[in-house]
Amino acid sequence: MRRILSFVVLMSLGWAVTAQDKVDEEAVKKFRKEGLENSKVMDIAFNLTDVSGPRLQGSPGFMRAAKYAQATLKEWGLENVQLEPWGEFGKGWELEKCYVAMTAPYYKPILALPKVWTAGSNGLRQAEVLLVDEQDTTALMQYRGKFNNKVVLLYSDAKLPSGFNPDVRRYTDEELEKMAKAEIQARGGQGGRDNAEFREMIANMRRASYVSNKTKEMAHAEGAITFISINARGKDGTLFVQGGGSYKASDPENMLDMVMSTEDYLTIVRLAKAGIPVKMELEVKSKFHTDDLKGYNVLAEIKGTDPKLKDEVVMLGAHLDSWHTGTGATDNAAGSSVMMEAMRILKASGLKPKRTIRLALWSAEEQGLHGSRNYVKNHLSDTVKQWSNAAGDKISAYYNLDNGSGKIRGIYLQENEAARPIFTKWLEPFHDLDAKTVTINNTGGTDHLSFDRVGIPGFQFIQDPLEYSTRTHHTNMDTYDHLYPDDLKQAATIVASFVYHTAQRDQKIPRKAKK
Repeated sequence: MRRILSFVVLMSLGWAVTAQDKVDEEAVKKFRKEGLENSKVMDIAFNLTDVSGPRLQGSPGFMRAAKYAQATLKEWGLENVQLEPWGEFGKGWELEKCYVAMTAPYYKPILALPKVWTAGSNGLRQAEVLLVDEQDTTALMQYRGKFNNKVVLLYSDAKLPSGFNPDVRRYTDEELEKMAKAEIQARGGQGGRDNAEFREMIANMRRASYVSNKTKEMAHAEGAITFISINARGKDGTLFVQGGGSYKASDPENMLDMVMSTEDYLTIVRLAKAGIPVKMELEVKSKFHTDDLKGYNVLAEIKGTDPKLKDEVVMLGAHLDSWHTGTGATDNAAGSSVMMEAMRILKASGLKPKRTIRLALWSAEEQGLHGSRNYVKNHLSDTVKQWSNAAGDKISAYYNLDNGSGKIRGIYLQENEAARPIFTKWLEPFHDLDAKTVTINNTGGTDHLSFDRVGIPGFQFIQDPLEYSTRTHHTNMDTYDHLYPDDLKQAATIVASFVYHTAQRDQKIPRKAKK
């Protein structure tokens, strides 16, 4: 008898979830019409990339993009549109000029870019290359006194991969099915990797990093012009470049620290290794911005209309900042454009959400989720309990997009199993657009974690990888031309639907238990 009663209770609970999560088909039709046929997503992306330029935190490019977003959201009729300061970040930085060439044994233009928050070259400089060919810090001592006015490179025997290696790919049906069937994994371990092998790999990485840092320290102390390195993932002229100095207001400038294309780097290394003198000339000009050390998020709302639910909030967001090498198209103008477009779709639909819908475009994500973490800290969490406060409890869910230009294929539950039947139902109208996968898996590295860590349901959508990790992520190739318009249209349409259905749901999205 007890088993029968339990079955009845479970069935009734299942019916309750299904009933309140029924898809509003008329709303979906409006979203699809507006999002797929009248899209403005590429216009938004153009303004965030080509028009605004690189959007490094604290740079003029970031503020151009933020002010464009603010003006556009106001034009669409959104409310409470603002640039909200979240606290002190530090110095801004921008690149004003970059010229690098090899001048001997012959002239060759060189593809290289400085790391951010590093100093310039102090004018046009000519110098010999000093190749440091040592793998331990003791042997480095033989180079002491040789770094002054040199361009310093570390020896590398890297080999570029040969053969045809396609950069662009989409998830296969088999991969998505495996994700859908995944179960929560126990904490710890290295994903099945042999512990001894893993420890050796980490030790080698630390040793190489230590030698590199020690060489750079010596070069800086003795007056080298620049230290140049490569990224092991770079090929075919793609430069993976990030930070090389501190952005804290009180910290001194670091020396000029650059990344060179692998092909150019290995050419110079082979020449120097063979004893052929190599000379270079370069001029790099960078500018630090210290007038305003604060960080800002862009916020905007569509106010809720239900007297009982309008004080509750559904949030969607993406980070607006980027690195400096390209124009931050796939990381993350794509996500910001989609989330802005989703708000436009919602507004254009004429529908009146029960809950308030709030957009956030975050800053300083690339330096450690600063924008979203500080927003949660300032507004939504108890800093003592490290958990959501009363305002945080009113957030039904936060939806994030930050994995490139690929279409949405589903959603990560972030181990929130109770949300599975809800999201499964909401994806049904988009099966024809290849979005159907719901996985229990976690995914990391972006702003939904700021919410998830304090118990607010935070989710990231599954996206096709395309060429994100292989070509555009944090590289000079991250430009408008690497955006996929149809994928972004699809993503904005799905996000609009998810956000609207969350706003209309009788109950907030279920929360995970505190661990």
